[in-house]
Amino acid sequence: MAELQFEQRPADQEPNGLLVLHHGRGTDERDLLGLADLLDSERRLHVVAPRAPLQLPGSPGYHWYQVPRVGYPDLRTFEESRRKLAQLHDELWERTGVGADRTVLGGFSMGTVMSYALGLSGDRPAPAGILAFSGFVPTVEGWEPSLQDRQRLRAFIAHGRRDPIIDVAFAQRARELLEGAGLDVSYHEHEGGHHIDPRQFDSAARWLASTLTV
Repeated sequence: MAELQFEQRPADQEPNGLLVLHHGRGTDERDLLGLADLLDSERRLHVVAPRAPLQLPGSPGYHWYQVPRVGYPDLRTFEESRRKLAQLHDELWERTGVGADRTVLGGFSMGTVMSYALGLSGDRPAPAGILAFSGFVPTVEGWEPSLQDRQRLRAFIAHGRRDPIIDVAFAQRARELLEGAGLDVSYHEHEGGHHIDPRQFDSAARWLASTLTV
């Protein structure tokens, strides 16, 4: 049984796909679940939002890893969360009957980092897509993104040009990395800071629908 707690919003009928939303730093599994109906208004997808396993002294909410430096997650906590998320994803695929090829891994900030970490790991099945709000492809000792074996993977990257937490250059580098490997990337910048711009929900919803119907 998976070690992570999670909330879910089922599809109205047989699910057309699976959307897993990983929350950001210091929040919990309820933080992004409200996006389910915005990204999937016809309720065709089974949407799951896990809770990160780590609690830090003096810091509210839950975390996926410790942050010694932006862009460079702590190895031990990163790998522990990656292991637990992999177990949860495997169980979701088995329980729902929806496979990795019908799954989009998404998130915000630290949750985006984990979506990249699971979606681009060579030891994991390739998902259909990665929905990346305000995050980065992590640099961690012993882990590197595997790209040549997941050429059908698509990515939606959105980031604020005035983000004071995770600089927009991280999103630009992620775009260059994925596009350089031949992956299909839908890239969006907005004038805001470290948040999801509501004006991008329509674009993200269209991208999500097309990713899970191609």
